[in-house]
Amino acid sequence: MKQLFGLLAALALANGASAQGVVQSDRNAPHFTPAWPTQTRAPAVQSGVQLQIDILAEGLDTPWGIEVLPEGGYLVTERSGALRLVRDGVAGAPVSGVPEVLAQRQGGLLDVALAEDFETSRVIYLSYAKPMAEGQSATAAARGVLSSDGRTLSDVRDIFVQDPPSSNVIHFGSRVVPHGGVVYITTGEHFSNRERQFAQDRNKTYGKVVRVRPNGGAAAGNPFDNEVWTLGHRNVQGADIRPSDGTLWTLEHGPAGGDELNKIAAGANYGWPVVSYGVNYNGSAVGSGEARAQGFVEPQYFWDPVIAPGGFAFYEGAMFDGWQGDLLAASLNPGSLVRLQLEGDRVVGEERFLNGEIRVRDVEIDRDGAILILDNTDGRLLRLSPK
Repeated sequence: MKQLFGLLAALALANGASAQGVVQSDRNAPHFTPAWPTQTRAPAVQSGVQLQIDILAEGLDTPWGIEVLPEGGYLVTERSGALRLVRDGVAGAPVSGVPEVLAQRQGGLLDVALAEDFETSRVIYLSYAKPMAEGQSATAAARGVLSSDGRTLSDVRDIFVQDPPSSNVIHFGSRVVPHGGVVYITTGEHFSNRERQFAQDRNKTYGKVVRVRPNGGAAAGNPFDNEVWTLGHRNVQGADIRPSDGTLWTLEHGPAGGDELNKIAAGANYGWPVVSYGVNYNGSAVGSGEARAQGFVEPQYFWDPVIAPGGFAFYEGAMFDGWQGDLLAASLNPGSLVRLQLEGDRVVGEERFLNGEIRVRDVEIDRDGAILILDNTDGRLLRLSPK
């Protein structure tokens, strides 16, 4: 393991910090007031933690998802289409048997997750941009069996394919979360003015959290008698189960402003593209021009300006004292590790590390409680521990 020189070991708050919140640039939509005081720009936290940063792997091609293996080592996806086993500081050759992906713009190989019974079944799940007929593509998720040496996938088959396919290679989502005997998969709505409307269509899997059986097909108890679990999302690239209560939470990209942290509830509608705490990139209003309306669930937290969120993890472990249950989120822009303190379901504090130094795509917690992040700036898997 090599120490990462050149990065500051001390924490870095976003452009400094104040008692009012993490200091950042002006809001894109200052006319929107939060539904409660700490729904955005929660008070800045200054934990005083200093970080030891070590490189576990480098030379990765746009790493996107990471999973910790119980026997040691890590699975890392590269958006270009490779799944690699990282062990003893070395990223191995691409695992064979990975599905063909459409590696264009935001498409490619995305998330990786272990089945709940991985230690006996060796089953893993992958989400990816699936090439379809006539130059189209769709968010898909597949299952496969990982060999004991981590070199091959067998019995690979899709358990979900977004419908209909799209010609826009943007806003695929996507995270995969196996939990409670089902598999949650997050999707995007492919961005265009026409297709974003599908996020409100219960019969299309654009801008959704879907819930399927481990081998595919709508799970029992879904609210609309299909794969859809929740609707009204834009581009969900973060998802995790909160260990304290087993609830699913997600992070999604907003437009100009309006990145959202959501607590997921069956059948709930999260508003996109009717309401948003952001505005379109040209400054025009989104949908109704309102931030909230009856029938739509409020985000538990939102950012304006955006953090461009990737993956996140709820912290479990003893290595970072006092952080138990906190949410650690990846930021691509300005680029940072974002820590959110929670009291119940409400965010009460925010802290940022490595601000502006690296684009962070995913966050996981290692077996010993260290924090793992994927650095998209230089293609590295990094391990963070208290210095």
